[in-house]
Amino acid sequence: MPPERRVSESPLSATWRPAIRERAVLVGAGPGVLETDLEELAALAGTAGAEPVARVVQSRARPDPATFVGRGKLHEIHEAVHVSGADAVIFDDELSPGQLRNLEERLGTKVVDRTALILDIFALHARSREGKAQVELAQLNYLLPRLRGWGEAMSRLGGGIATRGPGETKLEVDRQHIRRRIAKLNRDIKDLSRTRRLKRSRRESAGIPQIAIAGYTNAGKSTLMNALTSSDSLVADHLFATLDPTTRRLSLPGGRKVTVSDTVGFVGKLPHDLVEAFRSTLEEITVTSLVLHVADAASPAVDQQITAVRQVLADIGAGDIPEVLALNKIDRLDRSERSRVAGRFEQGVPISAVTGEGIPELLETVGRALPRPPVEVTLLIPFGREDVTSLLYRDAQVLEVRPDSTGTVVRALVGERELAAVAEFLMRSVRRRVPTT
Repeated sequence: MPPERRVSESPLSATWRPAIRERAVLVGAGPGVLETDLEELAALAGTAGAEPVARVVQSRARPDPATFVGRGKLHEIHEAVHVSGADAVIFDDELSPGQLRNLEERLGTKVVDRTALILDIFALHARSREGKAQVELAQLNYLLPRLRGWGEAMSRLGGGIATRGPGETKLEVDRQHIRRRIAKLNRDIKDLSRTRRLKRSRRESAGIPQIAIAGYTNAGKSTLMNALTSSDSLVADHLFATLDPTTRRLSLPGGRKVTVSDTVGFVGKLPHDLVEAFRSTLEEITVTSLVLHVADAASPAVDQQITAVRQVLADIGAGDIPEVLALNKIDRLDRSERSRVAGRFEQGVPISAVTGEGIPELLETVGRALPRPPVEVTLLIPFGREDVTSLLYRDAQVLEVRPDSTGTVVRALVGERELAAVAEFLMRSVRRRVPTT
């Protein structure tokens, strides 16, 4: 029996958090849905500590408003639950409060939707104060409209004769408590995001370009982060293993300095409450100079995963930021599979974050794709002012250096802040350039 799992503490965030490995029936419904379409749901369930024991799918254009699936399929799910001895039924979509209530009553077991499952995984992996606050906020926003029908989860009296009064009173107390907690979490997250913005403004004022590593969950973002920056980000073969973003410095070929931030992984049908709760964290991507999009080239669903990531980037306002696509895990592909992937994604850079294959080519591509400072200058820096030369190497892009009888002639691309700092050393009129991507 696996040990009891450690999770972030939250007074009302018990959506679904088993202490032992539960048995679960997976259910999917939609146009043309197949059992193979539940592979990701099975991976999510496994990460949350459940063991999928059966799968039930129904191809239908629209979900049933009362039970999500039809009457006949509901009977099939009921049979699967009792034959397999399942403890829970997990749906691959978000269910309405009414659907959740109806399904639990008719199936006689716990029902979990995709949103609650993902929220549980986020609660399992949150480590920082901000990450825990964001997860709890998303859980409470999800839980608030679903209080009725959760039964013992909220320690509420059951409905019926002689129980309505106390039950409704307890329910309203729960609602008020949740609303107060949501208000406090919003204030805490606002304060924490203000601190992050201050740190970000310091990096921006230093003129150092920022790169965000984004991608589908479990695509290898943290492994690539470690390979590029020699950092020690958590690496695990689980979905959403990393929630708290880390930022490290990186030197590109040619000596240009950048910062690299690892971000939370994306997934198809990412819960809206989760996107809203993590918006302050996701905003880190919207102010970066470039998105390093890591994709799992060995996944049979790589096309859908890339599309899902780009959709989330567009939703948070980062759709127009320059992107470099890194096709990770090519060490798992044979020669013909590599050729096929390279042909489908001609702009992608095949790499293996584990073996290091393709990393030099990726860095070269990132260096070319980064927007360049917009002003080209030629400077005569006198002897004894090595501090100016150091500033240019640190915060600008040095194009040419040659000795002179009175000092050093430097041709460089600089930003507006650096231009003001070196204006007294100008030899030649400034020529503006269009930033390249």
